[in-house]
Amino acid sequence: MIKNFKIATLAFMFLGASACTNLDENLVGEITTDIRIDGVNTGVGSGGSDALEAAFAGLRNGFAGHSGIYSLQEVTTDEMVIATKGGDWFDGGILVDLHQHTYKANHDFINGTWGSLYGAVNTCNELLDKTGTGALDAGQRAQVRVLRAFYYMKLMDLYGRVKIIVKVGADAPQSARTVVFDFVEKEILESLGITTLTSGLTFATSPLGVSVNPYRINRFGALGILSQLYLNAEVYRGVRMYDRAALAAGYVIDSGVYRLCGTGCKVTNLGKRNVATDPAELEGYAAVFAPNNESNPEIVFSVFFDGVKAGGMNFAHMNLHYSSQFSYNLNDQPWNGYATLEAFYNSYEAADRRRANNFLAGVQLDFGGSAILDYATDDGNPVLNYTPAINELVPNSRREAGARAAKFSFKQFGLSSMDNDYPIVRLGDMHLIRGEALARNANNWALALPDVNVIRARAGVSNLPALTDITFLAERGREMFQEGARRTDLIRFGRYNGTWWEKPVSTPNKNIFPIPQQQIQVSNGTLTQNPGY
Repeated sequence: MIKNFKIATLAFMFLGASACTNLDENLVGEITTDIRIDGVNTGVGSGGSDALEAAFAGLRNGFAGHSGIYSLQEVTTDEMVIATKGGDWFDGGILVDLHQHTYKANHDFINGTWGSLYGAVNTCNELLDKTGTGALDAGQRAQVRVLRAFYYMKLMDLYGRVKIIVKVGADAPQSARTVVFDFVEKEILESLGITTLTSGLTFATSPLGVSVNPYRINRFGALGILSQLYLNAEVYRGVRMYDRAALAAGYVIDSGVYRLCGTGCKVTNLGKRNVATDPAELEGYAAVFAPNNESNPEIVFSVFFDGVKAGGMNFAHMNLHYSSQFSYNLNDQPWNGYATLEAFYNSYEAADRRRANNFLAGVQLDFGGSAILDYATDDGNPVLNYTPAINELVPNSRREAGARAAKFSFKQFGLSSMDNDYPIVRLGDMHLIRGEALARNANNWALALPDVNVIRARAGVSNLPALTDITFLAERGREMFQEGARRTDLIRFGRYNGTWWEKPVSTPNKNIFPIPQQQIQVSNGTLTQNPGY
């Protein structure tokens, strides 16, 4: 990837406090009294440290950055594309391969993601192997076991048949996907102090706590991960477990510990320019993903990011045109890579608050409100204008083509790494998981309407009177955009192998990535390739 030219930045700074309140968990009414949460979280995971810091730091490697799990989950779908812009972003064709599902076993992103996930697993194993001085207590061990299970869930989702390694320096045979599923389920259930998920549980024997700390795993974080596992059990295990998915998500929702961030749930808009249309505060859905979202009441478990102390999220650079540096006075020039597919952008109603929050489109303004000029324009008009339409995938996609993902909003004076925490489990997703699971379990999509419509109400759009699997998938896409769920969702709905812009039909074997060729070569025959590669 080549960056063509360098531009300077101006210097403006905004400081402010935040306030949050939310929708009631019983889906009726709103709480509108502001709750002040002034200050910055300085506890564990946000510059503090504890025995688990290294294990959770593994989440920052690829979950919200270029070339890792985020790229594999998004660029292979109908949400995002990295088009070739003349001499920029061809990168040997590997980005086109992701978009068109022509990826092979020597793909750099596929190999790198395998390595980063197993590196994270190894860190967990190191902590769990400790004895004597420095050994983890029961609660810490339970957290690390769930975290390791989460890493294995991602490995299983991406690669299917993987090795379950639970000791440092040990090796293991390649396990079938069903075996990996059973391992992940058992690790989470035992950490919750149960053997089977049923209704009416108190989890009284679980070593996991209930304290709210989004950078560590409590009982609700474990249940949220379990709900994600069970929602995809039919894909992973060949067994429908939708009743359990709904139950696990329901425990999180009904706990009353977390609230949807709705009316009155606000944070200071750290990206505000001297432009009348820029609000002083971000409210509701927008606040969930803001640079100052560390105390958001909707987030159950998240990846901690900080521009100085915990880098790894660089959406501003991945998504924005070079000249958009002037909008936010960014410390470094953006890369102008990722863009949203036109059909996905147009799937939002005009009044949907999520559309306004999730994308930058149209003429772009600098801090003072003037149109930004692109002196390297390739369309004859120097005014920078993000057009939802993209002219072509290769070889000369226009550099301003495609609405740009801005859900994880930017801030003035932003560094190369962003401060926005990245949710792994949040209440909005729990509502969608419960709704989908109830519908699938009873083969009746009307059962998803209560949970879907509470999400739509927050977005400022009218209730849906009915649902099908296709309309539910579309609604889930609008809510979960840019959260690394789309590939998994499309596979579960049987639409990953279909067609979209510049993407032909692909074969079902592409639902699982190849085992990286580099890993096979060093495995001494203990790894074999997935079918079709």
